[in-house]
Amino acid sequence: MIKAGILSDTHLTHVTPDFLKAVRRCFADCEVVIHAGDTVDVFMLDAFRGKTVHAVHGNCCGAATQAALPKQLEFELGGFKIALTHGNQFGRHGVDIEPGLIAHFPEADCLIYGHTHNAVCRRVAGKLIINPGSFQLGSRYGHSCTYATLEIGAELRGEIHTLRS
Repeated sequence: MIKAGILSDTHLTHVTPDFLKAVRRCFADCEVVIHAGDTVDVFMLDAFRGKTVHAVHGNCCGAATQAALPKQLEFELGGFKIALTHGNQFGRHGVDIEPGLIAHFPEADCLIYGHTHNAVCRRVAGKLIINPGSFQLGSRYGHSCTYATLEIGAELRGEIHTLRS
């Protein structure tokens, strides 16, 4: 069994002590971390040192981060095909984004996106679709700080979590 932690929309320019503490608590038992964009600064990924990291840039990332990270990424975990993108190129809201993801990544078993700050974990057209929401410790939009986990074994299982202080 492989366990992956999924987050998105961190919107930080540097690793803060509170962020590092939350990351260690939420992703301690994850060997893989998947970031669905809007890290803002690529150096934020240093918080996941020692883990396998898959990440894409988002619409709020600076030029250096956009140059360092792809817009979309496809990879395999435990024999399953995973597609990762921030999602903003497919629409503004999840209801707009998901049909575009399904059409754009027809071979993927799991589609992961961010952008909306709204956590989603559901199956559509035989695919597991995950948006981990926003991993912001203090959201200016009032959203809870959420993230997701993905367990890869004989099948894919996703779950949304809310960070509790």
